Amino acid sequence: MSGRHIEDLLRDLAPQVLGLLVRRHGQFDAAEDAVQEALLAGATQWPGQGVPDNPRAWLLTVAGRRLTDEWRSERARRDREAAVAVREPAYATVAPAADEQPPAGDDTLTLLFLCCHPALARSAQVALTLRAVGGLTTAQIARAHLVPEATMSQRIRRAKQRIEAAGARFTMPAPRERDERLRAVLQVLYLIFNEGYTTSGGPELHRADLTAEAIRLARMLRRLLPDDGEVAGLLALMLLTDAHRAARTGPAGELVPLAEQDRDRWDRAAIAEGIALVTEALTWSPPGPYQLQAAIAAVHAEAPSADRTDWPQILALYRLLARIAPNPMVTLNQAVAVAMVDGPRAGLALLAPLDADDRTAGHHRLAAVRAHLLELAGEPRAARAAYLAAARGTTSLPEQRYLELRATRLAGHR
Repeated sequence: MSGRHIEDLLRDLAPQVLGLLVRRHGQFDAAEDAVQEALLAGATQWPGQGVPDNPRAWLLTVAGRRLTDEWRSERARRDREAAVAVREPAYATVAPAADEQPPAGDDTLTLLFLCCHPALARSAQVALTLRAVGGLTTAQIARAHLVPEATMSQRIRRAKQRIEAAGARFTMPAPRERDERLRAVLQVLYLIFNEGYTTSGGPELHRADLTAEAIRLARMLRRLLPDDGEVAGLLALMLLTDAHRAARTGPAGELVPLAEQDRDRWDRAAIAEGIALVTEALTWSPPGPYQLQAAIAAVHAEAPSADRTDWPQILALYRLLARIAPNPMVTLNQAVAVAMVDGPRAGLALLAPLDADDRTAGHHRLAAVRAHLLELAGEPRAARAAYLAAARGTTSLPEQRYLELRATRLAGHR
């Protein structure tokens, strides 16, 4: 088995092993640390020694021994379960009988809900999900967020402590709370994907490792909740968006906007899968925000060229999205669709209220969209000023270079 396949296997097994340990011992913090050490041991030993016949049991045993060693070295802090761990053989502590083990999928879903506990800030939910469910190391998560490893380690540690302080149990939430928590789970996965697709800072436009991990986790969630239309919609949206990745950058890593991309470089297999997912979901599920965003992405994907995009259909979808999930970013995107259907002046009028919204006032995306619409409206000087304002507001170097280039092209206009 190749190193890549071993890495994929370890990530798939990580939430299963952690779920079993937490279900049995109820100590999320200690169990999560133990699983991370077991994953590291597997990544180190399996390439040379071969993958065990039962890799999940192997990881359970290694993680269980780590737990037992930890408990033995801190006897003064052991609780009742830790005392049992010391008295019993290690295999009895960490390897429940086959008929006692819950389905691995159930544990994975429960773990996702636990990582998205409402006691945590969204940034902590993202970090904890990537580590506990995604199986990423603290160093990998820190690199993705452009922070020192020590900073990320503290963030994850505090998140686990907050979960335990809140008295969270390793059980599925009650139905009403589950619906609320599922929205948080979907948003966390969406945030992970977006951070990978357009990084918030640094020299790279995208992080393929993060988008791939978000898609993998969305596929896992889809397997666990096949009857949820919004789960299908989120996966479809990720696939349809990520299909553009190869065409989004030029030879020097520069950003290429959607209208100028070489559509022959789009991933047609991902597009076909995404369209099939959202089409099927919309036939039996009430349309939700992720389904509608996926439907908009599908219309873009089906257009043979930018000038043959069905903008009236996109505008109708944005209007529906604005009704069921009003959001300033939805309005921002809707303004572009309005401009393409009713003219740039109409789009600019839709942007005006966003200047007074704290969520978008001063945001570089608002300035960038305004610049684009001003350029379409034949106001190059105002457009150039807006492009430069947008460039000053972003910490993404590829976006900054693109916006400055657009401003430079308008420098000779009056």
